[in-house]
Amino acid sequence: MPLRASSKSIPDKNIRRIAGRPLFAWSLEQAIASQCFDEIYVATDSPRIRKIVLEEFPSAVTVLDRSAETCTDTASTESAMLEFQQQIPFDVVSLIQATSPLTQADDFCTAKHKFVTNNLDSLLTAVPSKRFFWTLSGTPINYDPAKRPRRQDFEGCLMENGAFYLTRAKLLKETASRLGGRIGIHEMAAETAIEIDDEVNWFVVEQFLLRKRSKSNRIDTSRIKAFILDVDGTLTDGGMYYGPGGEALKKFNTRDAHGLQMLRENGIKVCVFSSEDSPSVAARMKKLNIDEYYPGIKNKFEVLQSKIKLWRISLQDIAYMGDDLCDLKCISHVGTPICPADAVPEILQQAHYICTRSGGQGAVREACDLILRINRESVISSQNNNPEIDY
Repeated sequence: MPLRASSKSIPDKNIRRIAGRPLFAWSLEQAIASQCFDEIYVATDSPRIRKIVLEEFPSAVTVLDRSAETCTDTASTESAMLEFQQQIPFDVVSLIQATSPLTQADDFCTAKHKFVTNNLDSLLTAVPSKRFFWTLSGTPINYDPAKRPRRQDFEGCLMENGAFYLTRAKLLKETASRLGGRIGIHEMAAETAIEIDDEVNWFVVEQFLLRKRSKSNRIDTSRIKAFILDVDGTLTDGGMYYGPGGEALKKFNTRDAHGLQMLRENGIKVCVFSSEDSPSVAARMKKLNIDEYYPGIKNKFEVLQSKIKLWRISLQDIAYMGDDLCDLKCISHVGTPICPADAVPEILQQAHYICTRSGGQGAVREACDLILRINRESVISSQNNNPEIDY
């Protein structure tokens, strides 16, 4: 995926947040989830883009430097592909475009299967179109006006949507073109016809992404591997109680504890972050046998990044639950952000799932049940949808 710093139509387009995430992250996440590729690279001329890419995908993506010559307004995308070919040897390369965030993992899988099965030299993505096209001089391109067909009888044509391409190394080197030789076409959903080149495109695509995110089954192909949660206002009701000796006490929910235990029994890591260092919370964590408890954290996102590197997973494999501003950066970067019903407005805006219960009142148990259900559905869907494809 080539990502350059400059953009005339929309400033900082590639890293601007759309539906809560940087633009590039949507299609790049799906490329990772497809498991179609031996390696995934981002080529950029921007230290800022490099930093944001590595924050989103610290272990799944390699970031390469891109020369200024390939980042001008007049430079072709092929120039970036040829520069990449000089750095990294490959048999087949896929050019993935950040401006097509509606691309899905299944698109990569189906396209690769077609490319390999038909022994193609290159492949493009397209959407069906039943529009009538004319040249600027007034000549019809794809139909006879004297015999204007009914829409239901019109075969139409395929319109290139620029989502991604597959190109053999030999073809690219000999022709300096991404397409040539035996060319295949992968048809995509109609809404993927929109490439983001202006603010109108941006608004329309964002509505599609928000609608997709609002569904409870928005986890597409990868299962949740870890659940990280806050303490005050999440595991507790946020209240402070004091014993006769002045000791601070906190109220936990027994059903939350059972939900966390079920997650661990199903192979999902459970990790607890807290801004405070409370003896009562430490005692509760010990009672629950939760070893991954980190008290007194000032920067939760830094600790989150260190954990995913240690676990060798991505931010998209994480479900995070929190209720207040100290959780906001974590909530806005993980694959499955969850919050209690009484979270602050900034958290409510970023959450993909808002519990019906408040913190300390069973919200964590509700989140645990949701994660277990999503993972079960993900496994069943994977088994039913792709039994014959084996890459």
